[in-house]
Amino acid sequence: MKLRLLLLLLLCEAHSHAASRPNFVLLMADDLGIGDPGCYGNETLRTPNIDQLAEGGVKLTHHLAASPLCTPSRAAFMTGRYPIRSGKWHLGTNCHNKTDFCHHPLSHGFDYFHGIPMTNLRDCKPGEGSVFTGGIRALVFIPLQIIAITLLTLAVVKCLGLVHVPPGIFVCLLCLAAMILGLLVCFLHYFRPLNCFLMRNHEITQQPISYDNLMQRLTADAAQFIQRNAETPFLLVLSYLHVHTALFSSKDFSGKSKHGAYGDAVEEMDWSVGQILNVLDELKLANNTLVYFTSDQGAHVEEVSAKGEVHGGSNGIYKGGKANNWEGGIRIPGILRWPGVIKAGLEIDEPTSNMDIFPTVVNLAGSPLPEDRIIDGRDLMPLLQGKTQLSDHEFLFHYCNFYLNAVRWRPRNSTSVWKAFFFTPKFNPEGANGCFSTHVCLCHGQFVNQHHPPLLFDISRDPRERNPVSPMTEPRFQEIVDVMQRAADRHTKTLQEVPNQLSLGNILWKPWLQMCCSSSGLSCQCDREEQARRESR
Repeated sequence: MKLRLLLLLLLCEAHSHAASRPNFVLLMADDLGIGDPGCYGNETLRTPNIDQLAEGGVKLTHHLAASPLCTPSRAAFMTGRYPIRSGKWHLGTNCHNKTDFCHHPLSHGFDYFHGIPMTNLRDCKPGEGSVFTGGIRALVFIPLQIIAITLLTLAVVKCLGLVHVPPGIFVCLLCLAAMILGLLVCFLHYFRPLNCFLMRNHEITQQPISYDNLMQRLTADAAQFIQRNAETPFLLVLSYLHVHTALFSSKDFSGKSKHGAYGDAVEEMDWSVGQILNVLDELKLANNTLVYFTSDQGAHVEEVSAKGEVHGGSNGIYKGGKANNWEGGIRIPGILRWPGVIKAGLEIDEPTSNMDIFPTVVNLAGSPLPEDRIIDGRDLMPLLQGKTQLSDHEFLFHYCNFYLNAVRWRPRNSTSVWKAFFFTPKFNPEGANGCFSTHVCLCHGQFVNQHHPPLLFDISRDPRERNPVSPMTEPRFQEIVDVMQRAADRHTKTLQEVPNQLSLGNILWKPWLQMCCSSSGLSCQCDREEQARRESR
């Protein structure tokens, strides 16, 4: 089980009134492939606002997610650190009781929150199927089949007089089957209202969540936040549900794209980006606002709906996708605009990371970086302003969960970008571009191929990762691999032991932490969105 966080909307008011400090608008899509926006080569999806943002700023073409999965990637984005340093990635809500809000955004520096503190799952939208199908099959259907076969076998041998079977055995097996079925029914009935809800600050405002005009509601709230804080520096983190499943879009966008429900969601998200840019223009804030647009990792190529429709995006020319460290899983859009400070229309092909946004924002805000921890990100401004031509990352490290999967090296005296894999996932079925039998690629055991020596690519010449180099084709092969191995060794020595986010205590359901908009807890259903919207104005 993977604990994840999807922060839909985080809003933070900066209390400094220094006119020289910019505003920050950070826009993050979910599961958007680098091949989806028009500015990255897509000719069939309409993304005019994202494209306009790129035309007015810098487009990073070698921008990388610190992890190929949503939650660890977002943890890196929020902290400027490799997620392996954090251990427990999931922020969620509570630790010890329903009201401690220890993991809530308001407990971590933000002044306002509107969104979902969990994950936008298929299960949250009726008719979209379930992400738990494999688990239900393993934990319910297979045990029920075993119980049925056992009952039938015992009944036959008893009828034949071969074995004396006490009636209590039959009763116990039937009770066990009834209990399993009962738990399944409860799970299917209660999962959505208990886990799919919308919050505004500490209050649940809609349970279960309604997708009707959801993008419009949240975009309007983000615009109102900018309007309320137009006179003081602010930070807006707008973390979209689009285009993670469950896919949704309003009637103005539904059925309008050339790529089904996925394309509709992309184009609605692009509309939202345009609304935010328009508000900045109307309030004459654009020239004093750094805008950043990205995705948390590559498109989920294995995402197929319950009806068999493809619900994943495009990773362009790149191999693989979400949950693996082929370029398709970690190469992401990266667009930054700050008129008058960052030159418009530039493309930068140097390796950069979503970890870099944290130190960039902190430095521009005039705050010191934390000194009690390692910050892996680098300030992007020297690269964006042309003060340096090389990435400040000589090495980048790519993890698959807590396994060091690959190392990237950008030598200072070369145009090459080397990438060495210690293992790679086994795609299935054979010839596929993903791990369709497991829905995402796994990181261990029989699910991977180990490489000794590492599988080495020159990404600058082979971005599709089709032709690994060898000692026969690259005379410096062993020297390159040795340099990268020493860098990996130095890196791993900086890691400290952290709590295991997938420990049994972390993944078990804790009923006493379950949030409910009803004080009685008997009916977790409410809709206070309109009332909360009026009160927030």
